[in-house]
Amino acid sequence: MTHETVSPSLPSAGIRHNTRWLTICGLMMAMNIGLSSFGLPVPGGHLYLNDIIIVTAALILDPAGAFLVGGVGAFLGDFFFYPLPMFVSLASHGLQAMAISYISRHCFRSRPFLSLWTALLTGALIMVAGYSLGRAYVYSTPAYAWIKLPYEILQALFGVIGGPFLVWRLHLAERIQKLLEGKY
Repeated sequence: MTHETVSPSLPSAGIRHNTRWLTICGLMMAMNIGLSSFGLPVPGGHLYLNDIIIVTAALILDPAGAFLVGGVGAFLGDFFFYPLPMFVSLASHGLQAMAISYISRHCFRSRPFLSLWTALLTGALIMVAGYSLGRAYVYSTPAYAWIKLPYEILQALFGVIGGPFLVWRLHLAERIQKLLEGKY
C-alpha cells in the first residue's frame, strides 16, 4: 500500500491557490453550511453531520483550504442558524481540519495508514475537546458539556468514518485533483 493509495495525492506546494481551488473550497464550505443547518435531535440539542464534509475537505485540501471549509464554514453555519457557539465552531473545526490535513500529508510518510489514522483521531480529539470546553464556557456550566459529550464523540465518529469513505471509496480525491489541475 503506497502513500498515494491511503492519502490524497494532492501536493501541498504543487497546487496554487487559484480560482479553481477557491471554487472547490467555496463549494465544500457551502456543503458544510448546509449540513450544519439541520441536525438529528438528541437529548440536550442536536447531532450535526457536518463533520463528514469537514474531514473530507481536510483529507483532500491543504491546511489553508481545510481551515476555510472546516472553520469558516462551521462559523458561517452557526452564524446563520444558531450564532451563540459560532466562535467555538471556528476554533474547534478549524483546528480539527488543519490538523487532519497537515498530519495526513506530513507525518509518518513511510507508514501512510498510521498517518491517516493518527490524523483522523487527532482531529476527532481536537473537535470533541474544543466543543466540550467551548460549551462549558459559552453556557457557563460544565454539566451541559458532560451531557453533550457522548454526542460530540458520535459526531466525530461520523466524520472519521464518512470522510475517508467519500474520499477513497467514491474517488473524490482523484476527481478534485483533476479539477485543480484543469484536466476536466
